[in-house]
Amino acid sequence: MDITERFLKYVSFDTQSSDESETHPTTEKQKLLGGYLAKELAELGVEDAHMDEYGYVYGWIPATPGREEEPCLGFIAHMDTAMGAPGKDVKARIVDYTGGDIVLNEEQGIVMKAADFENLGRYVGQKLIVTDGTTLLGADDKAGVAEIVAMAAHLISHPEIPHGRIAIGFTPDEEVGQGADLFDVAKFGAKTAYTVDGGELGEIEYENFNAANATFYIHGVNIHPGSAKNKMKNAALLAAETVGMLPPAETPGHTEGYEGFYHVQLLRGDETEALVSLLIRDHDREKFEARKVCLQRIGQYLNDKYGAGTVDLAVKDSYYNMKEQIEPHMELIENAKAAMLAVGVEPVVMPIRGGTDGAQLSYKGLPCPNLCTGGANFHGVHEFIPVESLHKTAEILVALASHSFS
Repeated sequence: MDITERFLKYVSFDTQSSDESETHPTTEKQKLLGGYLAKELAELGVEDAHMDEYGYVYGWIPATPGREEEPCLGFIAHMDTAMGAPGKDVKARIVDYTGGDIVLNEEQGIVMKAADFENLGRYVGQKLIVTDGTTLLGADDKAGVAEIVAMAAHLISHPEIPHGRIAIGFTPDEEVGQGADLFDVAKFGAKTAYTVDGGELGEIEYENFNAANATFYIHGVNIHPGSAKNKMKNAALLAAETVGMLPPAETPGHTEGYEGFYHVQLLRGDETEALVSLLIRDHDREKFEARKVCLQRIGQYLNDKYGAGTVDLAVKDSYYNMKEQIEPHMELIENAKAAMLAVGVEPVVMPIRGGTDGAQLSYKGLPCPNLCTGGANFHGVHEFIPVESLHKTAEILVALASHSFS
């Protein structure tokens, strides 16, 4: 089975995680892919390939003779997919892209327009794996999974390629920020690792957002509108007022690069109770903390204006910028750049406008920058990945694992 066949097989599994579940993993269906991968790795010859009770998959490739003393290097990808678009019954197909728009679903009039997705222009002449426009594809991060499995298959079938011990890990629940929660770093056994969970070919990332989730719980007073004067405190209107107090230019739609933001995810309520759920993101730790203070001031202002107890604010940090954990190990970045150049890929070091399992694992003692998968337009129905990028990323991983770039 080649890497394209593997990827198409993996996206046939519905593995969406859930931010409303208290279980581990958050959805039991993630274990279906985990079990399949553990079996596939074992059949390839990966040592002790298994899935644990929480849905994490582990396995190891032994070092080749003479390389046993090298520090173990790890490769990690996540199995779950995001909730931003349906993940069940993915109908993937390969198109020979000659330029222009791609009709994803003629019957429903769903088109990926070149004018809207300027990155398409980079892939003229390549084969693109796309959806039928009704689901996400799942390249985030089943492409990373396929590339790691392809690397393992290549190293095991070519014992003449020297390498140290290689650890492999596949995680559930990354998309809901819990992928590293129950990852067993000690059992994994790697000194350093890479997540393969990035975007287009050539990306290397070791800076990510500091991240927190925040929720305003707003408590109103309802009464018949005919006798509401000076009595009603409409929680739905207060929720709208809360959103209106956020800096209007500091949203995802107005920011890029290192610029942080507030992202309102959910606005829900009625006259009696309402809530505003949002994400806080910033690469700079001081600015990140200042954003939390801004929310506290909004909550205090509303309580001063409408009465104590009108607004409760809950803020929970999710992960932090891994930069300070990676900087003592910059050989990871230099090695990744060298491996890409060795296989003809131009490396692009850039910040992540998001987070990965690697961000949290870096703070658990496993320095873990992020590498490209080759995919694009993640979390939506316009997601795609070039077949050529799948193959090339797997080559990068083989070069990294074997240090064949030195």
